[in-house]
Amino acid sequence: MSKYKVNKTEEEWKAQLGDEAYKILRLKGTERPFTGEYNLHYDKGNYNCKACDATLFESNSKFDSGCGWPSFDESIPGTVEYVKDYSHGMIRIEILCANCGSHLGHVFNDGPTETGTRYCVNSLSINFNKD
Repeated sequence: MSKYKVNKTEEEWKAQLGDEAYKILRLKGTERPFTGEYNLHYDKGNYNCKACDATLFESNSKFDSGCGWPSFDESIPGTVEYVKDYSHGMIRIEILCANCGSHLGHVFNDGPTETGTRYCVNSLSINFNKD
């Protein structure tokens, strides 16, 4: 039994998400930098998990980090799970949706704001809901 509130088979996830988003959210892929819909997006609203629609980030926490992916300096408390990631010869902290376990990206301790954090998120892992 999964620890997540939202559970689906991999076939159900793939049918819901489509190939590209499935590769990011369920297979822990990444999109090419500077290609994502939300990289330079600054409307007011919330960013939700594309897989389960859980609200993860508020627009007031978004900033341009220059890294090529949407960046936030904090998540909504309790919405993101943190997992050590040893892939690609590095040690990083992977961020997952706490509601469904989908891969969002990684968090780093090099953010320019007072939080000191930079949530580096794939555009294909989120949807935007305008205020």
